[in-house]
Amino acid sequence: MTVCSSGSGPSSSTGKAWIVHSLLIGAAVAAAVVAHGVFFRRLIRRGGYRSRVVGIIPARFASSRFQGKPLVHILGKPMIQRTWERAKMASTLDHVVVATDDETIAKCCRVFGADVVMTSEACKNGTERCNEALEKLGKDYDIVVNIQGDEPLIEPEIIDGIVKSLQQCPDAVFSTAVTSLKPEDGTDPNRVKCIVDNNGFAIYFSRGLIPYNKSGKINPQFPYLLHLGIQSYDAKFLKIYPKLSPTPLQLEEDLEQLKVLENGYKMKVIKVDHEAHGVDTPEDVDKMEALMRARNIA
Repeated sequence: MTVCSSGSGPSSSTGKAWIVHSLLIGAAVAAAVVAHGVFFRRLIRRGGYRSRVVGIIPARFASSRFQGKPLVHILGKPMIQRTWERAKMASTLDHVVVATDDETIAKCCRVFGADVVMTSEACKNGTERCNEALEKLGKDYDIVVNIQGDEPLIEPEIIDGIVKSLQQCPDAVFSTAVTSLKPEDGTDPNRVKCIVDNNGFAIYFSRGLIPYNKSGKINPQFPYLLHLGIQSYDAKFLKIYPKLSPTPLQLEEDLEQLKVLENGYKMKVIKVDHEAHGVDTPEDVDKMEALMRARNIA
């Protein structure tokens, strides 16, 4: 039985022509892929990918733990003003606005020069408030940064870091930051913990200690991670987020990031060296002022 033929008949010529044709197509496809990759890398280097960025500071008056928190004075200035001033220092932000459902907060912000977008009281969390504010701004932005109003010492470099990480990671729709968790904060439910995979993508967030070992005790040798509230979104994804149904883990932990993960989206996480000092309760105000005095921050 003949398995293959090396003849020079018509079938052989047709076969050779087909091979040559296939090679030419393959070369063209490969060239296109390489060109696209080069173009994409250049786009990122030049800041052309997801390049239009707005920072939004959600602020609401009603809070179960600390009513009127955005207006509390920290060394003579409203906390929302201190957060806005820090955000304005970030080099990646084209615009910074405050999104609020409260006219008192809005008036305060306008006095110190902030742009304000009024949003609905129906917003369930900061992410939904950012989405409504984005719609009302009526401008085309590629990335929206949700800047927590209760972090008056937020570092502009952290804002820039999460923006750049999202710009450089097209697979992700969300980015955020973590820092080292202090052992004494391990059991504090107001300090959200995070675990990430080897590629820097979020695996899970929790108010409890994660990972949790079988001894039931904090391991002083383990590098636990504390989630910093700041986060950025791809603007297209932000429009999808409110339409996603609440998820079981999100509801149980009361953490909006979990709805993103439970729906299979990727979230990029960067590790930063930052002394986290959010203001969650009235007692935190004195701590914040003492820290600012120690650092000679006026």
